[in-house]
Amino acid sequence: MTTTEFDAAEYLDSPEMIATYLKVAFEENDAALIRTALNDVARAKGMTSMAAESKITRQALYKALGPNGNMTLETLLNVLRAMGVRLSVSG
Repeated sequence: MTTTEFDAAEYLDSPEMIATYLKVAFEENDAALIRTALNDVARAKGMTSMAAESKITRQALYKALGPNGNMTLETLLNVLRAMGVRLSVSG
């Protein structure tokens, strides 16, 4: 039997799917999971276009979304805008 590694980025092919995926990640309140989900979406949309749309260099984007990334709020908002989603708060 042959197996392949699962890559969520391969399934993030619509704005609705992206929004749902990120919503679930944010609901978990786990910074590493959120960073991974943002990385998956960025790869699905293409890192080069994400870098251009977010006005962040590709290298900085890879670093921010990498396993040890710790992006600023400004970077997070730029990345979310480039992904076509908005951050929302509810109580």
